Amino acid sequence: MSDETGTGTTGEPTTERRVRVVLVDDHRMFRTGVQAEIGRTDVTGVEVVGEAADVDQAVTVITATRPEVVLLDVHLPGGGGVEVLRRCSSLMAASENPVRFLALSVSDAAEDVIGVIRGGARGYVTKTITGADLVDSIFRVQEGDAVFSPRLAGFVLDAFASTDAPPVDEDLDRLTQREREVLRLIARGYAYKEIAKQLYISVKTVESHVSAVLRKLQLSNRHELTRWATARRLV
Repeated sequence: MSDETGTGTTGEPTTERRVRVVLVDDHRMFRTGVQAEIGRTDVTGVEVVGEAADVDQAVTVITATRPEVVLLDVHLPGGGGVEVLRRCSSLMAASENPVRFLALSVSDAAEDVIGVIRGGARGYVTKTITGADLVDSIFRVQEGDAVFSPRLAGFVLDAFASTDAPPVDEDLDRLTQREREVLRLIARGYAYKEIAKQLYISVKTVESHVSAVLRKLQLSNRHELTRWATARRLV
């Protein structure tokens, strides 16, 4: 008998579940914590085969390792989780051994949830999830299920089932992914220097993005921008 099988309570052989995972998050300590929680293959069946801290690293690692599941943060340097999904779309669509994505984020904003699901993610859970539930979610996504933290499923149902609401926010859709990231941080009260550090860009680039956002949304200052973002639950 190979080491891929064991014996169930009935005495019948049972196949042990195995899944290879890439972990994408820009906070090293969080990656380390998740790795410690789920990365012990001999205990959970989950093997972390790669890590990445930004969009470019993520695409490189995912392409090289071809994992079954990617745990993907929404807010990443280089364009965010949506950009990773866009650049890995061919891997998701593969007829054999497709790569499936499960968003794992601190954010529970409707715009974040809907954005990554539209991009092709199979589910979205928040970082308050327990280790055991996360492992279960990973296996469910590997098997093709859609997985959501309880309160987030309603966002997706509303976005995809409602025939009355437009499928996208036309104003928000004018913004690039990076402009949306800057918008969200501005609305949360971050200073330009803090945003620059968070997104690994210069202060001058932050200023340029803010100017572009104000122009595209026809707003005058960051106070109006904050009210606009709050009304759309982007903060």
